[in-house]
This record gives sequence, C-alpha cells and structure tokens, in this order.
Amino acid sequence: MTGTKGLEDISTRQQRIAELAKRFETLTTLNHHVDMTWMREAYGRTRKDGATGIDGQSAAEYERELEVNLQSLLERAKAGTYRAPAVRRVHIPKGNGDTRPIGIPTFEDKVLQQAVKMVLEPIYEQDFLPCSFGFRPGRNTHQCIEELRDAARKIAGGWVLDVDIKKFFDSIPRPQLLEVLNQRVRDGVISRLVAKWLHAGVMEDGATTYPETGTPQGGVISPLLANIYLHEVMDAWFERDVRPRMKGQAHLFRYADDAVMLFEKEEDARRVLAVLPKRLEKYGLTLHPEKTRLVRFKRPDRDRTDADGDGGAGPGTFDFLGFTHLWTRMTNGHWVILRRTARDRFTRAVKKAWLWLKSNRHRPLVEQQQGLAQRLRGHYNYYAIRGNKNRAWSLLRLVTRAWKMWLERRSDKAGMGWRRYRAILKRFPLPTPAASS
Repeated sequence: MTGTKGLEDISTRQQRIAELAKRFETLTTLNHHVDMTWMREAYGRTRKDGATGIDGQSAAEYERELEVNLQSLLERAKAGTYRAPAVRRVHIPKGNGDTRPIGIPTFEDKVLQQAVKMVLEPIYEQDFLPCSFGFRPGRNTHQCIEELRDAARKIAGGWVLDVDIKKFFDSIPRPQLLEVLNQRVRDGVISRLVAKWLHAGVMEDGATTYPETGTPQGGVISPLLANIYLHEVMDAWFERDVRPRMKGQAHLFRYADDAVMLFEKEEDARRVLAVLPKRLEKYGLTLHPEKTRLVRFKRPDRDRTDADGDGGAGPGTFDFLGFTHLWTRMTNGHWVILRRTARDRFTRAVKKAWLWLKSNRHRPLVEQQQGLAQRLRGHYNYYAIRGNKNRAWSLLRLVTRAWKMWLERRSDKAGMGWRRYRAILKRFPLPTPAASS
C-alpha cells in the first residue's frame, strides 16, 4: 500500500530494529516506529479476501475511509484504548473426521496484528535457530524436509522421535508466553496489545466465551507467538542442553508445532524421549501419548551389521509435513530416502475433489475444468517433488475418473463412454504433474 519510498523506509526501520536486537538483550522502546507509514504498509500486507470477523466488515468497506480508519486505529493502539474484539470461531475439517478450530479476527484487528508482527519479527529472527522453518521469512516446508533427508542420509538413518504436542494452540499458558515475550520486549504498547489479543474472547454460535489458556489459530500474529514460545521451550533447549550431551549426532526439525528429532544413537533418542515430557510440562504443554513415537529409521544395509541393531528388523517409516519418509533401494543398488504423499493427505485430496465435483457438477464444463485445475496445481506444487511424481499422477487418474462419473450423473443418459469423455478432456484438459513441475 505504501509507495517505493515508504517501503524502503519500513525496511530501513526494520533493519534498525534487527541491529538493536543483536546488541541488546531487552528492547524497551519500539512503538515509536509504528506511525501512519507503518500502518499503511501493515494494511497493504493484510489479506483482503479473508473471511470477516464478528463485525462483518470487509476489506473493501474498511478501505472506503482508509486514512481515517488507520489514524483512529493508530491513536487507540498508542493510547491503550484499543479493545481487541472477540474472534469468530469456525471449524475446518482435518480430513480424518476431526476438525480444527480457527479464530477469525476482524479486519481492523488483522491490520493491527500485522503492524505489531512487523515490529517483533526482525527482533526474533535474530534469535530463531536454523532448526525452525515454520512461518519465517524465506523458509518453508520443502526446505525442512530436504534438510531432514540430508541429515538422515549422512548418518545412514538412525532413530526418529516423532513429536506431537497435544492441542498446542489451545494449551499455551498465557502468563508464561507473556513472560517469555517480556524477556526480549518490554515496550508497554506492544506488550499490552499482545496481552489483549491473548485474552480476547471467542464467539461461536452467537455466544462469547473466554478460554483461560491458548491462542486462537487464524490470527495474523499467532504463528509468530507460537514460534517465540517453542523457540524457548524446544529449540534453544535442544541446542543448549540436549545436543552437547549426546553420544552421537542429534538434529531437530520443527515447523510450527510439528517437530521431529533425528538421532544417530538409539540410546540418545530414548534419553530425550524420557525427559521431553518433563520439559514440556514445565511450560504447560503435553505430549500426545499415542501420536508421539520413536521410529527405527536405520538404512537397511547398515541395520543388519550395526552393533546397535537387533538383527535386521528393518527400518520404519514416519509422517512429517504431509509426507511419509522411507528408505528404498534404487535400481543401481543405492539406498535413498523417498518422500511419498502421506496416505491421509492423499485420501483427503481425493475426497475433496470428489465432493467439489458433486457440488459443482451442473456448472459449465469450462468452470469445472478451471476449478479442478486450480486444485490439482495446488496439490502438485506441494507434493509433486522428486521421487513422488507417481502419487501425483495417481491423483490425476482418480480425479479424471471421478469427473467422468459426475458428468454422467448429471444427465439421464446411461453414460457418455470413454470416447466422448476423451473429446471433453481434449477441449478442457486437466494439468499434469509434469507440466506443473
């Protein structure tokens, strides 16, 4: 939203904040950076197509008097009179029958959260470790799984501790989160706003409740707060206290609250598994007893001869960030780690396409083709990585057959036959994994 000059000014100020964060352990004066230029940029970075909050106000409505609205928002934030509205709770299907609660703030609240995020992010990027990949500038899931594979390949597998924190976003103790934040940031305006967002109510079915713990998923600032907390709870602890005590190599890979730990030695893995619940309990968190597991992931040819082994029981597999990670032997005899689309994610993709076709089967063919193409490309962009193209092609085949079935069902005819359907596909082709790579 800001011009080139304004954007350069924001970047310069963020660099200055980052430099101060390197020099000083605690920062006490930050809110002076937040002015109208800063607010305009925050508005520009806020999604305009998201769902509306409890006030029903859209981005387009907010923009009609943008300068007045931003000035009022800035003044209320600085004066301490801003009241964080309750978030509107909706439930998003997870694909396994469960749902994930998402909190949707008002548009104005999203803008202010974005403004505060722009202040905090340069500070904590000086602290965050390379093991953290989630919701950070220039880092993503593909980088995470690539580095995990490289580390596992160098030590011929080892042992994987698949960590699952039970209801993480609902369980974060707010006083401890604010205490962790206070160790680095003691600006009154910033701290007060974060506290207000943490204690904002949740509106669902017309009723507002005030949970005592947690931060609602869906807020602009929630992922950053989660990273700040888990940096202290897990990342810094692993680097400072765990790795120096290990007999073999040890690595942590974390994307938001999804994490795996890779160990060269079984003894090290079991030691960490024994103390990890106590570490999390200290910060009000709990390991999921069924989803957290230790997986033997030794390379098969090493597994048979390693003194730590048990006679060649064979490696296990584990799921992380939507992929099943497994050892496989190539035709040239080399062992490699492949990443396959996890079964639940593949099933979910097929089901979503099926339901979308069912709901849109009476739309014009060109609209159906566009909707399917958009979904397939989104899937390919994430899952059609090297070694996993076959699974992407399998999805395309299933979606192609499902489209034919729903086209047949929208008429009283017995069926169109493959010849006629191939003619439709020629006119309205679906994208292939090869074309999207």
